[in-house]
Amino acid sequence: MHVIDSHTGGEPTRVILDGGPDLGSGPLAERAQRLATEYRDFYRSVILEPRGQVAMVCALLVEPVDPSCVTGVIYFDSEAVLGMCGHGTIGLAATLVHMGRIGLGQHRIETPVGVVTVDVLDANTVTVTNVESRRCSTSVKVEIDGIGTVTGDIAYGGNCFFLVDPSPIPVTATNIRQLTDVTVAVREALLAQGYGCDNGAPVDHVIFYGPPETPEGHSRNFVLCPDDAYDRSPCGTGCSARLACLAADGRLAEGQEIVQESVIGSTYRLSYRKGPNGGVIPSITGKAYVMAESKLIFLPQDPFNKGIVL
Repeated sequence: MHVIDSHTGGEPTRVILDGGPDLGSGPLAERAQRLATEYRDFYRSVILEPRGQVAMVCALLVEPVDPSCVTGVIYFDSEAVLGMCGHGTIGLAATLVHMGRIGLGQHRIETPVGVVTVDVLDANTVTVTNVESRRCSTSVKVEIDGIGTVTGDIAYGGNCFFLVDPSPIPVTATNIRQLTDVTVAVREALLAQGYGCDNGAPVDHVIFYGPPETPEGHSRNFVLCPDDAYDRSPCGTGCSARLACLAADGRLAEGQEIVQESVIGSTYRLSYRKGPNGGVIPSITGKAYVMAESKLIFLPQDPFNKGIVL
């Protein structure tokens, strides 16, 4: 299997160029569902240790339905097939530039939740214009042992998020273990009570916000992903959900740009324009860097051929 690895703000993306399963044709949402239900062993084998790592997201290239798109893509981590992935799209664009498949300028990419555009500003800097994002619920409360009441909004940005501002725990790198444990507990409480986005998707990401650590920063976030790993980047789809909430509260004007910091200090530049259906069309600008190009080998006699599953 031919792959190219990159990172966006510290969060790795593995682009799968060939060697994936035949998912057939038709809408990408249907092919993504087929990957999720029929090929779980495959996608976990690519991303789990010893081949992958806990923070990685994979981008499986597929033929687009829309001929105006340079490629179709299905994203996944070790626990879930994702609707969209912001850092992954920035990493994918940088990878396609590295391969010579695209150059500077705007390009369209088809995802299971719709077509997004990428503006390639240079070999590493990319602006993603995401699908329309929206706030679904406000002031949702859950009780967490040792923490108390945690209140947040549920919003859609290509995936379904629970956003908590301010965080009940300081959003610093020294608190990553506690932040992980508490956000996992928050997500479990939300799922137990049946909370999700208005399209029926359950909450699979949780974001806690704290004050920025740089003068230009708007806030610093900690993002829990579906596989219980934290996002090293500020999370593109999470930033899209954040923009929807800020816009709904009148806390950010259309076209105004802010800087979102991640828990490790990497940044995205964010802005939005109003969407046609009452939400926002987010723009996320970040940097990605290609790290490796390699061929994955799956020996049948390897006892960890399908990854390490504990």
